[in-house]
Amino acid sequence: MKAQLFRVVLWTLIAIPCLGTLAHGEDNMDAFTQRRRELAHRQRRIILNNDGCDALYFPKDQAITPENFLALRTSPLAGSQVDTVFYCSISAGFSNFTHNTKVGNVLSRQVGDALNVAGKTNATQALIDQGADALKLVVDWCHGNGTECFWSMRMNDTHDAAHRPDKPYPLFPPLKLEHPEYLVGSLDNVPRYGPWSSVDYGRPEIRDLAYRFIEEVCQNYGVDGIELDFCRHLCYFKSVAYGGEASDAERDRMTDLVRRVHAMTEEVGRKRGRPILVAIRVPDSVDYCRAVGLDLERWLQEGLIDVLVGSFYFQLNPWEYLVGLGHKYGVAAYAGFSESRTRGDAKPFRRNSTESYRARAARAWQAGVDGIYLFNYFNPKGGFLREIGDPETLRPLAKTYYATTRNRDPNSYLADGKRFQTVPILTPENPWRVRKGEPTTVDLLVGDDLTAAKAAGLEPTITLQLQIPAAEQLSVRLNGTELAASRQAGPWMEFPVARGLVKPGANSVQLTAVPTQPPRTGDDAWNVVYTGDAKPEPPWSSDPVKKNLVCEVQDGALLLADRGTNGGDYLYYAYPWNVDPAEETIVEARVKVVSGWNNLIVADGAAYERVTLYPDRIGFYEAKLPPYKMDTTDDFHTYRVVLKGNDIRVFVDGELRLDGTGKFTKPLPGRNDLRIGAANSPGLGEALWQSVKLRFASAFVSVYDMVLSVRFPKG
Repeated sequence: MKAQLFRVVLWTLIAIPCLGTLAHGEDNMDAFTQRRRELAHRQRRIILNNDGCDALYFPKDQAITPENFLALRTSPLAGSQVDTVFYCSISAGFSNFTHNTKVGNVLSRQVGDALNVAGKTNATQALIDQGADALKLVVDWCHGNGTECFWSMRMNDTHDAAHRPDKPYPLFPPLKLEHPEYLVGSLDNVPRYGPWSSVDYGRPEIRDLAYRFIEEVCQNYGVDGIELDFCRHLCYFKSVAYGGEASDAERDRMTDLVRRVHAMTEEVGRKRGRPILVAIRVPDSVDYCRAVGLDLERWLQEGLIDVLVGSFYFQLNPWEYLVGLGHKYGVAAYAGFSESRTRGDAKPFRRNSTESYRARAARAWQAGVDGIYLFNYFNPKGGFLREIGDPETLRPLAKTYYATTRNRDPNSYLADGKRFQTVPILTPENPWRVRKGEPTTVDLLVGDDLTAAKAAGLEPTITLQLQIPAAEQLSVRLNGTELAASRQAGPWMEFPVARGLVKPGANSVQLTAVPTQPPRTGDDAWNVVYTGDAKPEPPWSSDPVKKNLVCEVQDGALLLADRGTNGGDYLYYAYPWNVDPAEETIVEARVKVVSGWNNLIVADGAAYERVTLYPDRIGFYEAKLPPYKMDTTDDFHTYRVVLKGNDIRVFVDGELRLDGTGKFTKPLPGRNDLRIGAANSPGLGEALWQSVKLRFASAFVSVYDMVLSVRFPKG
């Protein structure tokens, strides 16, 4: 009770200085502006974005009450380091909301069953009927507990891009049904660089609606600020969606919208006697933002932004870039942490572990950020919510540093967007090829001052770990000092590190592949052997297994099945082999087709081919050759695929059946892996994979991951 009273008093002290500012003329106008500046720079150790699904997916077995609603994601935050909550009342589909809106559409329909979320109900209307909608409840709880609350507006949420006329998507809003001309594309004209269901901010109707949505919340709710979340999702103009860059005129239109929003927050804030701040979430690059239509530096120059959050599913620059940009214009800069969606993490390390979040936070604090921003993190009781907001709390705790935490592609939203990326990308999905005899260097960014830790009586154990094929060897130098490998632990080569070798900030890791002779002859001489008595382990990685897809072991064989025709219905396992196109590569797979269309896909960095396996034939998808007719369902057959240069040949049970000499030419630059699996989105297929063997000789060693683990005796 005392803690609750303290928080109420604290919040009152924050708010009261503004209440009398309008009564005494021009001098107090300056005081109001000063108060806005003070609030913009108040301490925010952690900003937690709650994306509002707590109302949309409320547990069916609970009574819909304010207390039960807040207990899902909000009230357990008491006592944590979360100083600010950004609450998004959905805005999925642009215009759908779970607060009581008159400008937009109240998202009251039940969507759980339609979106395969079992045991959930939409509590939006029930809460509104009780006079306490989701946004109001969160705002009131925050203010009663000494916590800021911003409303977060997803400026172009496109989760509804799965909508089809024959299969309506529950979050597709009436606005888009009534005005398809408002969208950047259509199902018949899907843009390359953004979802077709994105609204087009080149249209004044869309900019005006976005403004009115924000204005309505500022007028009707006691929010402390609003967030313009431009990262959800990053598509605003047709010119960009179809492969170009935004024009000056398009950037001016978006800037005019941000100006209107800022001016409105000033007007409404002055009327109520308390400022309303403006936060933005954007990619962490001025040039990338400009190219997609967001004139970020101009907004900062004009003083339109109070809080800057940078980065999301990809990070373009070290955190120092964001800090320098924000502080240049007197704006607080926050490191945006989205959960990692990198696939293929190898045990015992996980990018979404507590140790990883600690390391990310320690590095961001070391770079000078003003706080940490969390997105897509939904556990209000999570232990690191009481750790990562304070560098001192973090100091003695175990951490796991990665060369790369997030690896989403900047090209997804902008043609050649990768040209703005300055940080390395090294993950199991993005392995590095280290040419034998030639050093490759990567900067590993660390937040700990381990020399100071030792002086403080902390004795950390530090280990650099590289995920490489077991048969390969690497010479490793850390900041110029050669490391001695101690052992191979599963897929990891471990290198103990002396404490004095690691420094805060950038640490140079130099990798040199040691020349070895890989297996060349004999039926048992393989680089990689997978048997179907268990699911493949990293560095194998798979597509997400969802409804209509099956991945299970049956009698010593792996069943990969695509039984659906929806977008995204396909299932493959990939092995990132990084072979040399000039050398011979062999794949030998024992497969029994069950039905439909199945594929063995080979890519060598220059070209690719799908070896198609149907019940009655096998063939090439790209090379124009007649298929070989056979019964692939009667038993397991051995398919041997041999690649070299522009040649591809397929042997079945030892006999040459497809001769693609000179036919392996379909370009696919950058893809260098093997994939096994079933069909594609409109197709169906399933097969049993009893074994897959790989033999490849190359001038490279594949490095799939890099980790620096820091462990303290009590951390």
